[in-house]
Amino acid sequence: MHPAPQLPVFPNPQDPRLTRPVSGHDQTGAPVSIAVVEERPLTIFLNSQEIVTAMTIGDYPDYLALGFLRNQGMLRPDDVITGIDYDEDIETVVVRTKRQTSYEEKVKKKTRTSGCAVGTVFGDMMEGLEGLTLPPTPLRTSWLYALARQINTTPSLYLEAGAIHGSVLCHEDKPLVYMEDVGRHNAVDKIAGFMLHHGMRADDKILYTTGRLTSEMVIKTALMGIPALASRSGFTAWGVEIARQVGLTLIGRMRGQRFVCLSGEDRLIRDIDPSLIQDEPGRAGRKASDKASHND
Repeated sequence: MHPAPQLPVFPNPQDPRLTRPVSGHDQTGAPVSIAVVEERPLTIFLNSQEIVTAMTIGDYPDYLALGFLRNQGMLRPDDVITGIDYDEDIETVVVRTKRQTSYEEKVKKKTRTSGCAVGTVFGDMMEGLEGLTLPPTPLRTSWLYALARQINTTPSLYLEAGAIHGSVLCHEDKPLVYMEDVGRHNAVDKIAGFMLHHGMRADDKILYTTGRLTSEMVIKTALMGIPALASRSGFTAWGVEIARQVGLTLIGRMRGQRFVCLSGEDRLIRDIDPSLIQDEPGRAGRKASDKASHND
């Protein structure tokens, strides 16, 4: 049994490993130096088999590996993890289990998906959704507004350097674990790994993501057992279709007073008047506030 984690876990934008200064010139030709996000390969092994190489900022490689394997169905709920070995020099993490594993055919069937730092879905990932029913946990709109306000103003690597996405595990109106990476898929895998490592329950949680609500984001959230997924960004049609299939509450375009719910409306408890929430400026004056959208 792992010790209870120290919560909340927030980004550390001052970590020198995650960005580097790069010199250039601005639109007037004046010299500038800006912080840019690091991007490193991380090869994930399950026991003796190489599974995938992901491009990542390099923090929390153990959580990323655990979460990726869990979300791809390669780690079973009853698997006993006997070790996680990370070698920074060769940029490799090995997850070891008591059960002997072999996923040669599954690895061959991987499908590339849209999104930043291209995500990977294996051909039979959808099989895990068959018969899945998410718990009818209520979701108060006051929580959503409070979470959006906190998350969009939390110091982050995005606000420091841009070019990055985030996923935030929340309970009611409190952010618990905020992970960032060059792809939203990596960020949510880190959340999944954190939850698996620490034995955290999922049925009372909300997942907030800074990117689009795609099919892969919906699938991963559902497989994690989280009943609600929210974002400032928009939807894809397949993402909405899958959310409706599994009963996931899917909320997007959260900006100021506004949001759109395209699935799982029955969970919502509208306990606050939206007019009481400070709205964001119109399109012409929204440049500064749009920084928090982390780019669709």
